Amino acid sequence: MREQMTWEDLGTAVDDLAAQIRADGFNPDAVLALARGGLPCAGALAYALGVKSMATLNVEFYTGVDERLDEPLLLPPVPDLTLLRAERLLVVDDVADTGRTLALASEFCAQHGPEVRTAVLYEKPQSVVRCDFVWRRTDRWINFPWSTPAPVGATQAG
Repeated sequence: MREQMTWEDLGTAVDDLAAQIRADGFNPDAVLALARGGLPCAGALAYALGVKSMATLNVEFYTGVDERLDEPLLLPPVPDLTLLRAERLLVVDDVADTGRTLALASEFCAQHGPEVRTAVLYEKPQSVVRCDFVWRRTDRWINFPWSTPAPVGATQAG
């Protein structure tokens, strides 16, 4: 059985995460989206929190459903985080599955000095990172509305 997320769920999740972040008193200066899955949530959260400074970090780890590389890799272009001039940075991804992507991103960001907090839509029990802000926890594979459909023009097995 899989967890199904809809576009409407994303709106609800962003509202809930923004409320958690505000209630915690964390006011990020910038949002770092982990591409690709973190982009929809990160952009929406940046709007919800009134944060205009954003960057994207490309990390490759998954190669298919439950198939991954041995270690997550930062892919170029790697952003110059000093350009964000952020004292408080919110790192956003869609899911903390193993948590290793978020761990790599957090370590990378910490080298540049800002206080780093993490926000995800879903966190799985086996994640090595305990995220600061989580919408839902699950042990299932998640079908996201942006990644489940086949790419436009791709043939689907019938």
